[in-house]
Amino acid sequence: MSSFQMITTLFLLAMMVGASISQLSATYYAKTCPNVSSIVRSVLQQAEQNDIWIFPKLVRLHFHDCFVHGCDASLLLNGTDSEKTATPNLSTDGYAVIDDIKTALEKACPRVVSCADILALAAQISVSLGGGPTWKVPLGRRDSRTAHREGTGTIPTGHESLANIATLFKSMGLDSTDLVALSGVHTFGRARCAAFMDRLYNFNNVSGKIDPILNGTYAKTLRQLCPKVEFDRSRRTNFAYVRQQVLFESSKP
Repeated sequence: MSSFQMITTLFLLAMMVGASISQLSATYYAKTCPNVSSIVRSVLQQAEQNDIWIFPKLVRLHFHDCFVHGCDASLLLNGTDSEKTATPNLSTDGYAVIDDIKTALEKACPRVVSCADILALAAQISVSLGGGPTWKVPLGRRDSRTAHREGTGTIPTGHESLANIATLFKSMGLDSTDLVALSGVHTFGRARCAAFMDRLYNFNNVSGKIDPILNGTYAKTLRQLCPKVEFDRSRRTNFAYVRQQVLFESSKP
């Protein structure tokens, strides 16, 4: 998967909004908040000093927001029926940093930049700061005032079949290339051991069996990181490349 294809897909994801696409523009805040990107970047650089995982966390927040009724920041809303307390979002994180970005922008440009645009910019800048590619973010989204908790069931999980995930992506107007590109964003970040323990110790409900698709050496490494006798859902390890957990790994076109 080339960097160009991934950029194209993330751009398409960023266009999944409730407002008219014609209203979006990379220069939307050129006059009202010209330093919006630099302000977001500054907050993220500071946030990384306290949390080396903040970049992948924010990319994930953006994806989980966009996959439910579009990129409208509805994920950020609190309340008993909020999206963030739904099962697919219980492990999401990074909300405090989004609040920090909002606070900084309110000081510079009061009541101008939407939270939906903050999420989109935070994701783009996180990939860039993490060593990945960059792209121009279409801006001008409007924030939702209503959460869509019932829609969180459409967020793909790591236990679904490829066919099911492809169907979910198709319902969002995304094709197989988009699926591969967005899945490739997992090149940085962490995953709970619980997400793949069955592939290490109980594949197809056969005790002790390893998923034969996994590289043998890699499976052995994962077993060392996620020992069965010490199984703990809070333990985390990088899902794709154990030694390249923080930086974004991208291929050239």
